[in-house]
Amino acid sequence: MTTGRQKILMCPPDYFSVDYVINPWMAGNEGKLDPGLARTEWQTLHDRLAQVADIELFEPQPDLPDLVFTANAGFISGAVVVPSHFMPPERRPEEPYLKQWFAAHGYELHVLPEDIGFEGAGDCLIDRAGPWLWTGYGFRTEIEAHAYLARWFDREVVSIRLTDSRFYHIDTCLCPLAGGYLLYYPAAFDADSIRAIEKRIPPDKRVCVSVEDAANFACNAVNIDQHIFSNGFSEPLQQRLGALGFELHKVPLSEFLKAGGSAKCLTLKLTEREVVPEVARP
Repeated sequence: MTTGRQKILMCPPDYFSVDYVINPWMAGNEGKLDPGLARTEWQTLHDRLAQVADIELFEPQPDLPDLVFTANAGFISGAVVVPSHFMPPERRPEEPYLKQWFAAHGYELHVLPEDIGFEGAGDCLIDRAGPWLWTGYGFRTEIEAHAYLARWFDREVVSIRLTDSRFYHIDTCLCPLAGGYLLYYPAAFDADSIRAIEKRIPPDKRVCVSVEDAANFACNAVNIDQHIFSNGFSEPLQQRLGALGFELHKVPLSEFLKAGGSAKCLTLKLTEREVVPEVARP
Protein backbone atom coordinates (compact mmCIF):
# COMPACT_ATOMS: atom_id res chain seq x y z
CA MET A 1 0.00 0.00 0.00
CA THR A 2 1.24 3.47 -0.87
CA THR A 3 2.19 5.60 2.13
CA GLY A 4 3.06 9.28 2.43
CA ARG A 5 1.69 12.02 0.21
CA GLN A 6 0.08 10.87 -2.99
CA LYS A 7 1.36 12.11 -6.36
CA ILE A 8 -0.91 13.58 -9.01
CA LEU A 9 -0.26 14.46 -12.65
CA MET A 10 -1.86 17.61 -14.06
CA CYS A 11 -1.47 19.49 -17.35
CA PRO A 12 -1.81 23.29 -17.52
CA PRO A 13 -4.65 24.50 -19.78
CA ASP A 14 -2.42 26.52 -22.12
CA TYR A 15 -4.15 25.11 -25.21
CA PHE A 16 -7.47 24.06 -23.70
CA SER A 17 -10.48 24.79 -25.90
CA VAL A 18 -13.66 23.24 -27.23
CA ASP A 19 -13.10 22.93 -30.97
CA TYR A 20 -14.93 19.66 -31.64
CA VAL A 21 -17.73 17.56 -30.13
CA ILE A 22 -16.91 14.12 -28.74
CA ASN A 23 -19.42 14.09 -25.85
CA PRO A 24 -22.84 15.68 -25.24
CA TRP A 25 -21.48 18.39 -22.94
CA MET A 26 -19.35 19.86 -25.74
CA ALA A 27 -22.28 20.36 -28.10
CA GLY A 28 -23.02 24.08 -28.40
CA ASN A 29 -19.92 25.10 -26.46
CA GLU A 30 -17.52 25.24 -29.39
CA GLY A 31 -15.55 28.47 -29.16
CA LYS A 32 -17.38 29.59 -26.00
CA LEU A 33 -14.68 29.07 -23.37
CA ASP A 34 -13.27 31.88 -21.26
CA PRO A 35 -9.53 31.03 -21.33
CA GLY A 36 -8.71 33.37 -18.46
CA LEU A 37 -11.38 31.87 -16.24
CA ALA A 38 -10.30 28.35 -17.22
CA ARG A 39 -6.73 29.16 -16.17
CA THR A 40 -7.93 30.57 -12.83
CA GLU A 41 -10.13 27.54 -12.14
CA TRP A 42 -7.36 25.09 -13.03
CA GLN A 43 -4.83 26.95 -10.88
CA THR A 44 -7.23 26.98 -7.94
CA LEU A 45 -7.71 23.22 -8.20
CA HIS A 46 -3.94 22.74 -8.53
CA ASP A 47 -3.21 24.88 -5.47
CA ARG A 48 -5.89 23.25 -3.33
CA LEU A 49 -4.70 19.76 -4.21
CA ALA A 50 -1.08 20.76 -3.59
CA GLN A 51 -1.95 21.25 0.06
CA VAL A 52 -2.49 17.51 0.50
CA ALA A 53 -0.65 15.89 -2.44
CA ASP A 54 2.45 16.35 -4.60
CA ILE A 55 1.68 17.65 -8.09
CA GLU A 56 3.70 16.84 -11.21
CA LEU A 57 3.09 18.71 -14.45
CA PHE A 58 2.73 17.39 -17.97
CA GLU A 59 3.80 19.85 -20.66
CA PRO A 60 0.83 21.03 -22.74
CA GLN A 61 1.06 20.73 -26.51
CA PRO A 62 -0.38 22.94 -29.27
CA ASP A 63 -3.46 21.57 -31.04
CA LEU A 64 -4.11 19.02 -28.28
CA PRO A 65 -6.75 20.80 -26.16
CA ASP A 66 -7.81 17.74 -24.18
CA LEU A 67 -4.35 16.90 -22.81
CA VAL A 68 -5.50 18.94 -19.83
CA PHE A 69 -7.66 15.95 -18.85
CA THR A 70 -4.80 13.80 -17.56
CA ALA A 71 -7.12 11.16 -16.08
CA ASN A 72 -7.42 9.85 -19.63
CA ALA A 73 -3.67 9.42 -20.11
CA GLY A 74 -3.64 5.84 -18.86
CA PHE A 75 -4.31 3.55 -15.92
CA ILE A 76 -1.52 3.18 -13.35
CA SER A 77 -0.97 0.63 -10.61
CA GLY A 78 2.44 0.63 -9.00
CA ALA A 79 5.12 0.84 -11.69
CA VAL A 80 2.87 -0.44 -14.48
CA VAL A 81 0.80 1.71 -16.81
CA VAL A 82 -1.68 0.84 -19.55
CA PRO A 83 -1.65 3.87 -21.86
CA SER A 84 -4.91 4.96 -23.37
CA HIS A 85 -5.95 4.20 -26.91
CA PHE A 86 -8.63 6.78 -27.54
CA MET A 87 -11.89 6.00 -29.28
CA PRO A 88 -12.39 9.52 -30.73
CA PRO A 89 -9.81 10.12 -33.48
CA GLU A 90 -9.50 13.72 -32.31
CA ARG A 91 -7.65 12.55 -29.20
CA ARG A 92 -5.37 9.92 -30.73
CA PRO A 93 -2.55 12.42 -31.46
CA GLU A 94 -2.13 12.67 -27.67
CA GLU A 95 -0.98 9.05 -27.42
CA PRO A 96 2.71 9.40 -28.45
CA TYR A 97 3.27 12.23 -25.96
CA LEU A 98 1.65 10.23 -23.15
CA LYS A 99 3.63 7.06 -23.87
CA GLN A 100 6.83 9.07 -24.05
CA TRP A 101 6.15 10.67 -20.66
CA PHE A 102 5.39 7.33 -18.99
CA ALA A 103 8.51 5.71 -20.44
CA ALA A 104 10.71 8.66 -19.44
CA HIS A 105 9.43 8.42 -15.86
CA GLY A 106 10.27 4.75 -15.49
CA TYR A 107 6.89 3.09 -15.95
CA GLU A 108 6.53 -0.34 -17.49
CA LEU A 109 4.14 0.09 -20.41
CA HIS A 110 1.56 -2.59 -21.19
CA VAL A 111 0.07 -1.60 -24.53
CA LEU A 112 -3.32 -2.85 -25.70
CA PRO A 113 -3.89 -4.02 -29.28
CA GLU A 114 -4.61 -1.17 -31.68
CA ASP A 115 -8.17 -2.35 -32.28
CA ILE A 116 -9.21 -2.05 -28.61
CA GLY A 117 -10.34 1.27 -27.19
CA PHE A 118 -9.43 2.14 -23.61
CA GLU A 119 -9.39 5.53 -21.92
CA GLY A 120 -7.25 5.06 -18.85
CA ALA A 121 -8.26 6.21 -15.38
CA GLY A 122 -11.33 7.76 -16.92
CA ASP A 123 -12.71 4.23 -17.20
CA CYS A 124 -10.71 2.19 -14.67
CA LEU A 125 -10.77 3.00 -10.95
CA ILE A 126 -9.12 1.28 -7.99
CA ASP A 127 -11.51 0.45 -5.18
CA ARG A 128 -10.34 1.78 -1.83
CA ALA A 129 -11.27 -1.28 0.24
CA GLY A 130 -11.74 -4.23 -2.10
CA PRO A 131 -9.23 -5.97 -4.39
CA TRP A 132 -10.97 -5.06 -7.62
CA LEU A 133 -11.05 -2.48 -10.39
CA TRP A 134 -14.26 -0.69 -11.32
CA THR A 135 -13.98 -0.63 -15.11
CA GLY A 136 -16.43 1.02 -17.46
CA TYR A 137 -17.43 0.20 -21.01
CA GLY A 138 -20.07 1.26 -23.48
CA PHE A 139 -18.90 4.58 -24.88
CA ARG A 140 -15.14 5.19 -24.75
CA THR A 141 -13.69 1.91 -23.51
CA GLU A 142 -14.41 -1.46 -25.07
CA ILE A 143 -15.09 -4.48 -22.89
CA GLU A 144 -12.36 -6.41 -24.71
CA ALA A 145 -9.84 -4.32 -22.73
CA HIS A 146 -11.08 -5.73 -19.43
CA ALA A 147 -9.50 -9.18 -19.81
CA TYR A 148 -6.10 -7.60 -20.42
CA LEU A 149 -6.43 -5.46 -17.29
CA ALA A 150 -7.41 -8.48 -15.18
CA ARG A 151 -4.40 -10.43 -16.39
CA TRP A 152 -1.83 -7.63 -16.23
CA PHE A 153 -2.82 -6.46 -12.75
CA ASP A 154 -3.83 -9.86 -11.35
CA ARG A 155 -7.07 -8.68 -9.81
CA GLU A 156 -10.80 -8.81 -10.41
CA VAL A 157 -12.18 -6.39 -12.98
CA VAL A 158 -15.78 -5.43 -12.27
CA SER A 159 -17.26 -4.53 -15.65
CA ILE A 160 -19.72 -1.62 -15.40
CA ARG A 161 -21.81 -0.84 -18.47
CA LEU A 162 -22.48 2.85 -18.98
CA THR A 163 -25.88 3.59 -20.55
CA ASP A 164 -26.22 7.40 -20.48
CA SER A 165 -24.01 9.20 -23.01
CA ARG A 166 -23.69 12.20 -20.67
CA PHE A 167 -21.68 9.92 -18.39
CA TYR A 168 -19.37 8.53 -21.02
CA HIS A 169 -16.53 7.60 -18.64
CA ILE A 170 -17.06 5.76 -15.37
CA ASP A 171 -15.27 8.53 -13.45
CA THR A 172 -18.08 10.95 -14.36
CA CYS A 173 -20.59 8.92 -12.36
CA LEU A 174 -18.65 6.77 -9.84
CA CYS A 175 -15.93 7.59 -7.34
CA PRO A 176 -14.39 5.12 -4.85
CA LEU A 177 -13.79 6.84 -1.52
CA ALA A 178 -11.52 6.18 1.45
CA GLY A 179 -12.95 3.72 3.93
CA GLY A 180 -14.63 1.62 1.25
CA TYR A 181 -17.41 4.11 0.50
CA LEU A 182 -18.65 4.47 -3.07
CA LEU A 183 -20.03 7.73 -4.47
CA TYR A 184 -22.10 6.99 -7.57
CA TYR A 185 -25.09 7.76 -9.76
CA PRO A 186 -27.01 4.49 -10.31
CA ALA A 187 -29.06 5.72 -13.27
CA ALA A 188 -25.88 5.84 -15.37
CA PHE A 189 -25.56 2.03 -15.31
CA ASP A 190 -27.51 -0.98 -16.49
CA ALA A 191 -29.23 -3.37 -14.08
CA ASP A 192 -26.44 -5.96 -14.07
CA SER A 193 -23.90 -3.30 -13.19
CA ILE A 194 -26.00 -2.02 -10.31
CA ARG A 195 -26.24 -5.57 -8.99
CA ALA A 196 -22.45 -5.92 -9.29
CA ILE A 197 -22.01 -2.77 -7.21
CA GLU A 198 -24.52 -3.82 -4.57
CA LYS A 199 -22.94 -7.27 -4.30
CA ARG A 200 -19.62 -5.70 -3.29
CA ILE A 201 -20.60 -2.53 -1.45
CA PRO A 202 -22.79 -2.84 1.67
CA PRO A 203 -25.74 -0.44 1.96
CA ASP A 204 -24.10 1.74 4.62
CA LYS A 205 -21.12 2.33 2.32
CA ARG A 206 -23.16 3.39 -0.72
CA VAL A 207 -23.51 7.12 -1.36
CA CYS A 208 -25.98 7.49 -4.22
CA VAL A 209 -26.26 10.95 -5.75
CA SER A 210 -29.24 12.72 -7.29
CA VAL A 211 -29.51 13.58 -10.97
CA GLU A 212 -28.78 17.20 -10.04
CA ASP A 213 -25.52 16.25 -8.31
CA ALA A 214 -24.60 13.92 -11.16
CA ALA A 215 -25.14 16.69 -13.73
CA ASN A 216 -22.99 18.96 -11.55
CA PHE A 217 -20.17 16.38 -11.79
CA ALA A 218 -20.19 15.71 -8.04
CA CYS A 219 -18.95 12.16 -8.72
CA ASN A 220 -16.05 13.44 -10.83
CA ALA A 221 -14.20 14.06 -7.60
CA VAL A 222 -10.64 13.73 -6.34
CA ASN A 223 -10.44 11.87 -3.02
CA ILE A 224 -7.22 12.18 -1.02
CA ASP A 225 -7.64 10.46 2.34
CA GLN A 226 -10.57 12.28 3.99
CA HIS A 227 -10.51 15.19 1.53
CA ILE A 228 -12.91 15.33 -1.43
CA PHE A 229 -12.43 17.96 -4.15
CA SER A 230 -15.28 18.49 -6.60
CA ASN A 231 -17.05 21.09 -8.70
CA GLY A 232 -19.95 21.14 -6.25
CA PHE A 233 -22.20 19.29 -3.84
CA SER A 234 -25.88 19.70 -3.04
CA GLU A 235 -26.78 20.38 0.59
CA PRO A 236 -28.05 16.81 1.17
CA LEU A 237 -24.86 15.35 -0.33
CA GLN A 238 -22.70 17.68 1.75
CA GLN A 239 -24.52 16.54 4.88
CA ARG A 240 -24.16 12.83 4.03
CA LEU A 241 -20.46 13.02 3.19
CA GLY A 242 -19.74 15.29 6.14
CA ALA A 243 -21.45 12.86 8.49
CA LEU A 244 -19.13 10.15 7.16
CA GLY A 245 -16.12 12.21 8.18
CA PHE A 246 -15.10 13.68 4.84
CA GLU A 247 -13.83 17.22 4.42
CA LEU A 248 -15.36 18.72 1.29
CA HIS A 249 -13.64 21.22 -0.99
CA LYS A 250 -15.82 22.93 -3.59
CA VAL A 251 -13.73 24.07 -6.56
CA PRO A 252 -15.89 25.61 -9.33
CA LEU A 253 -14.80 24.33 -12.75
CA SER A 254 -17.44 25.79 -15.06
CA GLU A 255 -15.18 26.12 -18.11
CA PHE A 256 -14.13 22.48 -17.96
CA LEU A 257 -17.72 21.31 -17.60
CA LYS A 258 -18.26 22.78 -21.07
CA ALA A 259 -15.90 20.06 -22.35
CA GLY A 260 -17.49 17.32 -20.24
CA GLY A 261 -14.83 17.21 -17.53
CA SER A 262 -14.28 18.30 -13.96
CA ALA A 263 -11.89 17.77 -11.03
CA LYS A 264 -11.17 14.06 -11.48
CA CYS A 265 -10.77 14.42 -15.24
CA LEU A 266 -8.08 17.05 -14.66
CA THR A 267 -5.95 14.72 -12.53
CA LEU A 268 -4.18 11.39 -12.77
CA LYS A 269 -3.05 9.74 -9.56
CA LEU A 270 0.50 8.49 -10.02
CA THR A 271 0.27 6.78 -6.64
CA GLU A 272 -2.81 5.35 -4.99
CA ARG A 273 -3.93 3.79 -1.72
CA GLU A 274 -4.24 0.14 -2.74
CA VAL A 275 -5.36 -2.81 -0.65
CA VAL A 276 -3.63 -5.49 -2.72
CA PRO A 277 0.04 -5.91 -3.65
CA GLU A 278 1.10 -3.84 -6.65
CA VAL A 279 1.98 -6.84 -8.83
CA ALA A 280 1.45 -7.24 -12.56
CA ARG A 281 1.75 -10.43 -14.56
CA PRO A 282 4.19 -10.43 -17.49
